[in-house]
Amino acid sequence: MEKLIFEKSVKGRKAYTLPKCNLDEFSYEKLLPEKFKRKVELNLPELSENEVARHFHHLSKMNYCIEDNVYPLGSCTMKYNPKVNDKVASFDGFANLHPHLNEDSIQGALQLMYELGEALKKITGFHGVTLQPASGAQGELTGLLLIRAYHLDRNDTNRTKILIPDSAHGTNPASAVIAGFQTVTIKTNSDGRVNLEELKKLADATTAGFMLTNPNTVGLFEKDILQIEKIIHDCGGLMYMDGANLNALLGIVKPIDMGFDCVHLNLHKTFSTPHGGGGPGSGPLCVSEKLVPYLPIPQITFDGAKYHFEYNLEKSIGKIHTFFGNFLVLVRAYTYILINGTEGLKEVSRSAIINANYLYSKLKSKFHDPFNEHCMHEFLLTGENQKQFGVTTKDIAKRILDYGFYAPTIYFPLIIHEAMLIEPTDTEAKERIDQFAEVMLKIAEEAETNPEILLTAPHNTPVRRVDDARAARYINVNYFKGETKG
Repeated sequence: MEKLIFEKSVKGRKAYTLPKCNLDEFSYEKLLPEKFKRKVELNLPELSENEVARHFHHLSKMNYCIEDNVYPLGSCTMKYNPKVNDKVASFDGFANLHPHLNEDSIQGALQLMYELGEALKKITGFHGVTLQPASGAQGELTGLLLIRAYHLDRNDTNRTKILIPDSAHGTNPASAVIAGFQTVTIKTNSDGRVNLEELKKLADATTAGFMLTNPNTVGLFEKDILQIEKIIHDCGGLMYMDGANLNALLGIVKPIDMGFDCVHLNLHKTFSTPHGGGGPGSGPLCVSEKLVPYLPIPQITFDGAKYHFEYNLEKSIGKIHTFFGNFLVLVRAYTYILINGTEGLKEVSRSAIINANYLYSKLKSKFHDPFNEHCMHEFLLTGENQKQFGVTTKDIAKRILDYGFYAPTIYFPLIIHEAMLIEPTDTEAKERIDQFAEVMLKIAEEAETNPEILLTAPHNTPVRRVDDARAARYINVNYFKGETKG
């Protein structure tokens, strides 16, 4: 691999020429307070424009993206996102709107948000919606704040606990604690699902709600969901659905039909927005009738002629995001839903489920299969079989990179040792899935015959294997010529 050279600066070279600034009446020297003036020259690289362009183009070619190959990240749904969605989001009337414009000037944007909200309500079966949350985690927090407001409004002040399965996404307990609740962990059965007997023991008059991902994080549908719902509702609690895995349910089953009271939707997963690098995201929350009075303000309403922001909601929890949500993500999701339509969205989930089960069937003979049953849109295998050769799941993931594929999610959920959570998504063709399967099977063979090649992988990436613990503890994201500062 070509050695990266960052010291490209040559004194005197420029990528720009600024016109001379003649100031007859004023001087920057006089206008700028002394405390803001630099004491030493700014150390910026000096490069011609074409060298700057080549540098960043070179870096871009080293970056993995969906146009390169598959992102089989379980629960993250890194599927291909149609470029038309980005095109629509770049329209001047959307991209350059100022959030302080009055209602009359943004009727198109308000219509889009209103109709998107109506579509999400139809998809989930719920009665109310807020588009404000900027991520799935913020959607969780919003839902839990609504649950808290619901109980307090009924003077039910003893409901201080949120029940959460031990297989849950890490944001679930974090959101519950931030919302002011205590968390109680529900153990998972050997079949990867909620332990009903433990749930019955722990669900009581102090239970505010139960947070559940369905399908769950091992890729299986909670087949006892109606019993779970009855246990929670009978003790006076509410049902919260983590919608991270909605990619498996579109047009097939609605969260309200499973007895949930609210669900957050990751638009950036299920409804198309590139979200690598931590953003952008959007986590709208859909709720049942009993939670509608507490939704954040403003709500978007339509009187038959115009769209409005409605702030006069007496029991609202208030605002949870600046202005009206992550608007351009909403534009992308709205475009995606319109293009697919009702039947198209159902086909999205059907394809995701078929792709996952097809890939699962090709890999389960070589990797440990803890549950041995058909999955939903993702599946869980482990590297336990390879441990006898001194190879770990981490080694397998590193070796995958050498073959030009991104690695799946590893070591999650935490309840499964050496876990590999794999999601091929709905947008991958059979040929590409076959290629990924061939790579995985080849690596399983290498683990037996040449484990050293896995233990030292990756071999041909720009950066070789790093010390993960040290990298997390001493993060270094700045470059300084001649020295490292982190």
